[in-house]
Amino acid sequence: MSCKPEFLPPIADLLPHAAPMILLDRVVALRPDAIETELVIHDASPFCEHGRVGAWVGIEYMAQSAAALVGADALRAGQPVRVGFLVGTRDYRADTPWFHRGEVLRVFAEREFQADNGMAAMRCRIARPDGTPLAACLLSVYQPDDVTRFLHPEA
Repeated sequence: MSCKPEFLPPIADLLPHAAPMILLDRVVALRPDAIETELVIHDASPFCEHGRVGAWVGIEYMAQSAAALVGADALRAGQPVRVGFLVGTRDYRADTPWFHRGEVLRVFAEREFQADNGMAAMRCRIARPDGTPLAACLLSVYQPDDVTRFLHPEA
């Protein structure tokens, strides 16, 4: 992936989250259909206990990276960043049970499929900066046109 660092938006601008639930630290690279983000595990990281984070949290790291890609789409189109939903995870594989204090994680999300109804499939992975794979999966995500109506259809 390539994009000059001066053109990379802050991660907080791409996510419909607020601190402390923004789990990613920065955008490393951005293309129209792919994003690379990064985070460092530290004691104040959400979900960090005894200097480590369970690898199952990698699913949320991937979901936030996918959300950041969709947020970048919105910003390019001059639209606000909207809430979306992780609706499924297929074939999550983690090559480690833990991410450890001080470890730098690179999180990749690539749009594999995008439907007109807001459904998408994102191929995601987590690796060390040297490329050593740590986790991978396919995420199914959904961004409804009207989140309030989706959450409260009877209203």
